[in-house]
Amino acid sequence: MDDYGYIAKQDREVFDVLEGEEGREREGLELIPSENYVSRAVREAQGSILTNKYSEGYPHKRYYGGQTFTDKAEELAIERVKQLFGAKFANLQPHSGANANVAMYMALLQPGDTVLGMDLSHGGHLTHGHPVTYITKFFNFVRYKMKNAETGEIDYDEMLKVAKEHRPKIVLAGFSAYSRELDYEKFVAIAREVGAYAVIDAAHIAGLIAGKVAKNPFDAGFDIITSTTHKTLRGPRGGLILTRESEELAKKIDKAVFPGLQGGPLMHIIAAKAVAFGEALHPSFQTYAGQILKNAKAMEQVFVNNHVRMLGGGTSNHLILADVFGSLNISGKEAEEVLDSVGITLNKNVIADDPRSPMDPSGIRFGTPAITTRGFTEKESTQVAQLMIDALKNSKDQTKLNSIHAEIKALCAQFPIPDSFV
Repeated sequence: MDDYGYIAKQDREVFDVLEGEEGREREGLELIPSENYVSRAVREAQGSILTNKYSEGYPHKRYYGGQTFTDKAEELAIERVKQLFGAKFANLQPHSGANANVAMYMALLQPGDTVLGMDLSHGGHLTHGHPVTYITKFFNFVRYKMKNAETGEIDYDEMLKVAKEHRPKIVLAGFSAYSRELDYEKFVAIAREVGAYAVIDAAHIAGLIAGKVAKNPFDAGFDIITSTTHKTLRGPRGGLILTRESEELAKKIDKAVFPGLQGGPLMHIIAAKAVAFGEALHPSFQTYAGQILKNAKAMEQVFVNNHVRMLGGGTSNHLILADVFGSLNISGKEAEEVLDSVGITLNKNVIADDPRSPMDPSGIRFGTPAITTRGFTEKESTQVAQLMIDALKNSKDQTKLNSIHAEIKALCAQFPIPDSFV
């Protein structure tokens, strides 16, 4: 993957860490839905000369001099992401998806205002109002859930009832562990009913939207999209905020990001975002996004065949949330550890109304963005899903686990991590 020549000469300890991680990624499979591989071009941009430059402010409105090329990099990234999502305005300075969400709250809310978001145990995200987060000290969060965990259907009637009772300023769509499509029109209708902004955190599905295999929330009337730039979008780690058409909202967001929340933007990351957006504009990205969905459905079928319960009954996107404790009598933590031992990386995850603790829950969450980047099709995805089942059913049989690990290594050798996607 990368040549670490200077680090090898200067700092052997760090070099060993990087070499070890490269080997882990090369010889194992990444199934965490929020992880992906980036191209060599994105990695080069991240490690570029732009890391030296402070660029507080926005293009042509900086506080320091010497911004000729930083302005060009940010403007290029903005124009590309606007084209990808059909947005009129974009802010690419948030350092992460969490920062993007917090900046969005700061732009749209006053202290004490209410947000209606998805319950964490039903698929939501920490930044959608979980009590452990600091933002709950400033804003009031109320929640909606699935009506039926077996189908994934959201209880939109109850959602409207809660919205009318609490009058939120933001109706927030989006998720971290939800495997079905949302009814965007109903979200927007509920938001309009109570005079709220319609916002979606599209971090997980941004690449599917950009690849035109998932609906664009802006087409349904959403006001704002927040997202990460990694995951399915296959860019560097960072955040973004897109505004559909309101210049007033866009200006509020810009002020909330800087100077409200952050100082200088990470210009090397913004350049890497520009590279990734350029890759996503290439026709091959739509093929990639479509294959993500096909691979997820292939894995779903294996779990159906083995009678493993999946929240939502399966998947309509890139991820699956499986109840391994209820189906295979192994906890999510144990399943994560067993699969890690055979070279399959995923994460333990709570399921809806989980009776177990978040650190040792009933479920596992996995997805197909990274293996699809490696070139996996339905055939290989089916093979991986069956190996997962075999490992979980034989978690105490070290000989069997060793055999599975060898098979995973052989599969990885057949599908090396690519340097370029276009």
